[in-house]
Amino acid sequence: MSCGGTHETPCSEVLANLYTYIDGELAEAGCEEVRRHLDECRPCLEEYGLEEVVKKLVAKHCGCDPVPEDLRSKVLFRLEAARTDLVGREGAAD
Repeated sequence: MSCGGTHETPCSEVLANLYTYIDGELAEAGCEEVRRHLDECRPCLEEYGLEEVVKKLVAKHCGCDPVPEDLRSKVLFRLEAARTDLVGREGAAD
């Protein structure tokens, strides 16, 4: 995904690091890059909000149980498909 804007850190790089950022596992320099990007890029900020909500929802309902890797992969695949569909619809509306 890309918003089409010019950013110091590309949208794809920020989106690839969202879970690491949300989990607090990203180095401080990386956190600063993500924060700066989210401040200037609304599509990535919206994506961050969605990812954070999903992560909190899963944590709330799954507790401390480890998430099976195949389930994680399926959820991420479906999120990406939904994101692609949404971007396609937005592009068709222009």
